[in-house]
Amino acid sequence: MAYGTFAKLLLERAGDERPGLLFEDETRTWAEVVLEARRRAGLLAALGPPPPGRPRHVGVLLENVPEYVFWIGAAALGGATLVGINPTRRGAELAADVRHTDCDLIVTDDAHAGLLDGLDTGVPDERVLRTGTPEYAAALPGPAEPVEADARDRLLLLFTSGSTGAPKAVACGQGRLAAIAERSADMGITRDSVTYVAMPLFHGNALMANLAMAVHAGATVALRRRFSASGFLPDVRRYGVTYFNYVGRALAYILATPERPDDARNTLQAAFGTEASAQDMAGFAARFGCRIIEGYGSSEGAIALRKTPETPPDALGLPQPGMEVAVLDPETGTECERARFGPDGGLLNPGEAIGELVGLNVADAFEGYYNNPEADAERVRGGRYWSGDLAYRDARGFFYFAGRGADRLRVDSENFAAAPVERILAQWPPVVMCAVYPVPDPRTGDQVMAALELRGPFDPTAFARFLAGRPDLGTKWAPRFVRVVAATPLTATGKVDKRPLRRARWEPGASGPVWWRPGRALAYEPLTAEGADALREEFLAHGRAHVLTTL
Repeated sequence: MAYGTFAKLLLERAGDERPGLLFEDETRTWAEVVLEARRRAGLLAALGPPPPGRPRHVGVLLENVPEYVFWIGAAALGGATLVGINPTRRGAELAADVRHTDCDLIVTDDAHAGLLDGLDTGVPDERVLRTGTPEYAAALPGPAEPVEADARDRLLLLFTSGSTGAPKAVACGQGRLAAIAERSADMGITRDSVTYVAMPLFHGNALMANLAMAVHAGATVALRRRFSASGFLPDVRRYGVTYFNYVGRALAYILATPERPDDARNTLQAAFGTEASAQDMAGFAARFGCRIIEGYGSSEGAIALRKTPETPPDALGLPQPGMEVAVLDPETGTECERARFGPDGGLLNPGEAIGELVGLNVADAFEGYYNNPEADAERVRGGRYWSGDLAYRDARGFFYFAGRGADRLRVDSENFAAAPVERILAQWPPVVMCAVYPVPDPRTGDQVMAALELRGPFDPTAFARFLAGRPDLGTKWAPRFVRVVAATPLTATGKVDKRPLRRARWEPGASGPVWWRPGRALAYEPLTAEGADALREEFLAHGRAHVLTTL
């Protein structure tokens, strides 16, 4: 049955007395979840009509707690748009996210409200609701009657990043989320499943690859405030989890926990995610005894690639039936050469094979970015959807991921642009010019690297002190590697040219000395030739040596 809207799909659960939501020591039936969503929809109705020409925008600044789920439901049933606010953002960047999406209301709690202190968000204090307070409980009215929804109604605004650093909030409508939810059977999610949501709900992966599908199937959702590698297996056993979603390094973090002989004694059946290395997928499946379903997709929803039984371990897979995808030269629009590999699996023709991943017949599936026509135009050109991601394709048609471009980074499953980080680093007094760009991580995704042109010698202690004192520095933004350059490479038009910097990676002596943080602490030390050799060995150990040939 095709439901048409997520609201209709959610209302199917209105009389469902089976457990719908598990959180710490709480259990809510689906009927209770829908009732709580309707109560919050009633609060929205009590605020009066939305602004002219658009639905009311509700910004949610919370961890993964039941209130987040209730407000997703409230937006669906109350004719509003939910804006997922990333709680790892800080200062001016956080305020810009809220202002850009025209939030009329912010739902937060005592743990996160302090992030808004002193910020110009455009939301008056009386429209900032703190859950868990007596005032909040008193403000909740009785359940409202659902508003009639259309498939084209915008339900979600989910932030992603662009090469310019400007905020981009991708839209997801009632119809698209419903259509995604109806693929639950493809993931093995049934009425008897228990799905585990530990990836953040402000991200499309948690919403589209878990929560929405669980609603469709009537499965039980086990919710965790935030991801914990050490807490993963205990949670699986506590709640009887059968399915979970992940992004990037999550599998690697879990695999890093001490291995025990009974790890496979659990209820897991399947996991779906993106960007795990082939070695981590194989290791996780063997250790925990579950099936890994890896794919490529984004919140924009235009291109989806899935692995098949014949897909090479390092490849993304093939497009879904009916979807035409190619790797095109972004300058000429022509298709790139197919990839050629050496005996060791290394890419022999990166200059000719790597291009941008482009959907040839999927542009209509892209619902656009909120209030950002420039970003829309960057994505859809000539009737084609340009993903902004780099890729290459082998002779059999399988696609491989080659990066996110010089101005986009993905660290620990967090997407962000280089420009905001550059703006912060440029304020360190010794900096003449700086460039921030991604370099590959040994297991998955990227690490942050910065090239600094300085007025004097690099002082690692002073630099670390500067970073520690910046409240607007995102939690993933501190550079792991710093290259000190005598002169920043520029293009003929005077723009910073990051291509030679990315090619040099962290190799000592290439274009200047490199400092790095071996651990999580803000403590920089010189990267020696021996240290660089050890890094390369890490890539080899984790089956990722091929990414070092694609820069």
